[in-house]
Amino acid sequence: MNNLLVLPMILPVLVGVILVFIKPYIRLQRLLSVLTTIASAGIAAYCLERIHRTGIMRLDFGDWLPPHGILFVGDSFAVLLVLAACVVSSIILLYAFATTGLEAETMFFYPFFLFLLAGVNGSFLTGDLFNLFVCFEVMLLASYVLLTLGGRKTQLKEGITYVLINVLASWFFLLGIAYLYGALGTLNMAHIAVRVAEVGQGPLLSLIGIVFLLVFSLKAGLLLYFWLPGSYSAPPTAVAALFGALLTKVGIYALYRMFTLIFVHDPLIYKMIGMLAVVTIVGGCLGAIAYSDIRQIVSYNVIISVGFVLTGLAIATTTSYQGASYYLIHDMVSKALLYLLVGTVVYLTGRSKVDEISGLIRNYPLVGWLFFLAMLAIAGIPPLSGFIGKVYMGLGAIETGSYVLLAVAFLSSIGVLYSLLRIFLNSFWGETTISEDEQQPFKKAIGVPLVLLAVLIVGMGVGAELLAPYIQDAANALADPQQYIEAVLDEDLE
Repeated sequence: MNNLLVLPMILPVLVGVILVFIKPYIRLQRLLSVLTTIASAGIAAYCLERIHRTGIMRLDFGDWLPPHGILFVGDSFAVLLVLAACVVSSIILLYAFATTGLEAETMFFYPFFLFLLAGVNGSFLTGDLFNLFVCFEVMLLASYVLLTLGGRKTQLKEGITYVLINVLASWFFLLGIAYLYGALGTLNMAHIAVRVAEVGQGPLLSLIGIVFLLVFSLKAGLLLYFWLPGSYSAPPTAVAALFGALLTKVGIYALYRMFTLIFVHDPLIYKMIGMLAVVTIVGGCLGAIAYSDIRQIVSYNVIISVGFVLTGLAIATTTSYQGASYYLIHDMVSKALLYLLVGTVVYLTGRSKVDEISGLIRNYPLVGWLFFLAMLAIAGIPPLSGFIGKVYMGLGAIETGSYVLLAVAFLSSIGVLYSLLRIFLNSFWGETTISEDEQQPFKKAIGVPLVLLAVLIVGMGVGAELLAPYIQDAANALADPQQYIEAVLDEDLE
């Protein structure tokens, strides 16, 4: 049954290739796309339950045993993220059906959507560094196409910056892989962890660790986030929601995997991650407060969440890992909803500045109240989904006496609340500026995915106990890397 582990990656690739050859049949493309993402979510849910019952899953391709072959490794942390990615992608697809437009749909929108999801899932599941690089590139190549699809001037301008930054990060990624292989003679992540423990994390390996910290910080938007607000606000709404929900999470996952499994012997690196997280949170809050474009404000909220999640890695306790695991899946859902909501506002009004819109809640009450719900969830108001992760993160900080991280992380909630409340009070509250003649019809097809994401936000908060065993498994796997190492290597090196 371990063969199921590859399906959340291989299914989107295979179906994406098929969709290329049925370009004119848009309805069939839509059906196959959403069935693929739903099937991938179902498989991930089954794998998650199986991991909870029997332990970490491992799939060796071609029966080549570790550390010599290619493999996928599914622990609860990775598979939780795969499940969340597939569920969120399914809902974003429903929104895309109603808003993308025939022109974009005939320009291979759905194949590249699935290729991006395949790259994301592969990044979460791969067990060796070179294939992590390959999956990153699959994801990024698809994102390049989706970002520039439509060819608007803003998209092309932001696309150039996005491509250049990611090409630079990929070059540093390959450099880090080359030096690590030269130093240790292996790229299997579990085997690397064993070798690092054997030889000790000296200056060379610590320097290589810093190279990987730079690479994944660029990918995640940690500190070096200047490219993110423009790139995530330029594409169509469905693509922006996909980017905001998934892309930074892959960089965050890689940071957690590398610095809980491999580079765990130098406490200085954890202090560096903590400092980067603090600066990122502060910079994100300043940007979210300073800008008046609602898409830019939401993009800076993505940056704040990146810094917040990585405080859990800097704290480095089982409790903080619980908080980070829960907050990551919450953030996927909430940021997808937030991007879809602000995109809907721009679609309905044709405007994106806070001070140009007013009284929308009178014209579109569903959009207004869902935005209010998303705002409360992201700020961490109980009993919504953001509250649980923040509580665990706070408890972890108190355990280790990380009071500066605790203060900055929780003060960021005020920045988040202020920036989103400014949108709500200015754009949704007050006297409406849209007459009945000017009012755009609100399609039910747009409302359905918004409601589904809102239901998930409430359900993840109220039903947190249902997720608790899987979150605990994920935290245990991060806190005790020996579980991962034994699941991969076991008796294969003897």
